[in-house]
Amino acid sequence: MSRKCQVTGKKPVRGYKYSIRGIAKKQKGIGLKITGKTKRRHSPNLFKKRLWLAEENRFISLKLSAAALRTIDKKGLSAVVREMKARGDKI
Repeated sequence: MSRKCQVTGKKPVRGYKYSIRGIAKKQKGIGLKITGKTKRRHSPNLFKKRLWLAEENRFISLKLSAAALRTIDKKGLSAVVREMKARGDKI
């Protein structure tokens, strides 16, 4: 299974890690300078959760981001599962 949230669709994105040197202007320096940048991956905050789906009287296992957990708290699990099934996702 990929590193992707099943509810929100969040997945890793590409970005950079910056190396910075120098003394800040606040501390009477000439400022901070970027001396290099390295490619990296920004991963979503994923959890594998086992949730009880009362309508179908069974547990379902989902790979969720922290934002998706808040969405489930707000809308309810049954509403989120209904939206996922409408999209055509397998649960």
